[in-house]
Amino acid sequence: MTPSNKLSKEQILAALGRLNELLHGRGVMGEICMFGGAAMVLAFDARESTRDVDGIFVPKEDVINSARQVAEEFGFEPDWLNDGVKGFVSDEAEFTADGMPVFSNLRIMRPTTEYLLAMKCLASRAADASTDGDRADILTLLKLTGIKDAAEACELVVRYYKESVLPARVRFYIEELVGELDLQNPE
Repeated sequence: MTPSNKLSKEQILAALGRLNELLHGRGVMGEICMFGGAAMVLAFDARESTRDVDGIFVPKEDVINSARQVAEEFGFEPDWLNDGVKGFVSDEAEFTADGMPVFSNLRIMRPTTEYLLAMKCLASRAADASTDGDRADILTLLKLTGIKDAAEACELVVRYYKESVLPARVRFYIEELVGELDLQNPE
């Protein structure tokens, strides 16, 4: 992969450009809905890089085969573009192309800001040696949505996911982050 094992915005855009060229050469119109860090990098310039591009894509076989060629050409991990997120997509999912790059043979979408916030809150991964976790992304998304109340953030999660999948630890984490946001921006 890249020297830092991270993909920068420029690297992602170059890889998507090449993916578009490959799909165009095959006469295929592809679509990728990006989630997680890639959406944060591309749509919001919220961070410098991400480990991979999590997405759902069609036509799957054409996109995967082209993505493997991109990986070889760019020196990326073979799964730089993967669909591991598919098990976490809500039946109530909402998508947009806002802030995403435009290509001739590759349509790029992302979750709406509210839906991405709900996904990040539900995941609420802690930082470790391999990832920065979701803290900074959640804080960014709270600011972008204007949500300043923990109950409102929890209601947003429940709008996309069943309340039964909202564990107490997530509620406490949301309360902690909203409290942190209050300290950063006292009125």
